[in-house]
Amino acid sequence: MEQELQLVADFDFDMIVDFFSRLNRQGPGSQQVTRQALSFIGELSDNAKIADIGCGSGGQTITLAENTKGQITAIDLFPKMITLLKERAIHHGLSDRISGIAVSMENLPFEPGELDLIWAEGSIYNIGFERGLREWKQFLKPGGMIAVSEVSWLTNTRPDEIEQFWNFNYAEIDTISNKIKKMEEAGYTPVAHFILPEYCWLDCFYKPMQENIPLFLEKYKNSKPAQQLVQRELDEIDYYRKYKSYYGYVFYIGMKNE
Repeated sequence: MEQELQLVADFDFDMIVDFFSRLNRQGPGSQQVTRQALSFIGELSDNAKIADIGCGSGGQTITLAENTKGQITAIDLFPKMITLLKERAIHHGLSDRISGIAVSMENLPFEPGELDLIWAEGSIYNIGFERGLREWKQFLKPGGMIAVSEVSWLTNTRPDEIEQFWNFNYAEIDTISNKIKKMEEAGYTPVAHFILPEYCWLDCFYKPMQENIPLFLEKYKNSKPAQQLVQRELDEIDYYRKYKSYYGYVFYIGMKNE
């Protein structure tokens, strides 16, 4: 593959949001994986406060609400995503426990020590793994928990093509052991980590994406920017199919040190 690499952020934001808002989730994951990560958290009280940062349209937020107690504040930069989240919460009868705020994850609306749990599936890369862990820690109570999923290398060496692709798209990609070390250095005790199964990429993320492409292109009258965005995502799918043994999403769960 010799295609020119492009960042998602290089495209029009409204078009990006429209493309990904058509999907049930905006990154690799599944209900089963969310529940698996929750199994390491421990039971939360009815008064617990949870933040779902980078919630997207709320694919994981509903699963969080269905499997925890307390109140969830879902955060996303894009108002359209928050609108979709709220509609989904109403549909599932969870609007009394889920609130949504359109705000940057760099400027979270929480008080120090307010939260029992911070959740971020496939989103912490927007601020950076290390920065997110360090800056968000202030909002957790002592002993509070954080759970994030993050693209990571599964091997110590890999082909140049996939290394160049990911270093271009996300320079903080690293091995699992180094990610855990960074979590420790940020002031957490690592509790658990696990690699997301292949179906979280192919069945839960890429398949729905491919199914929505024809309608997306039709809406934008097959414009060049729309075609380029679609091709970028199709290229990413090809990379995953070719190099999935070298990288994946990994859930990292940690506890804020006292």
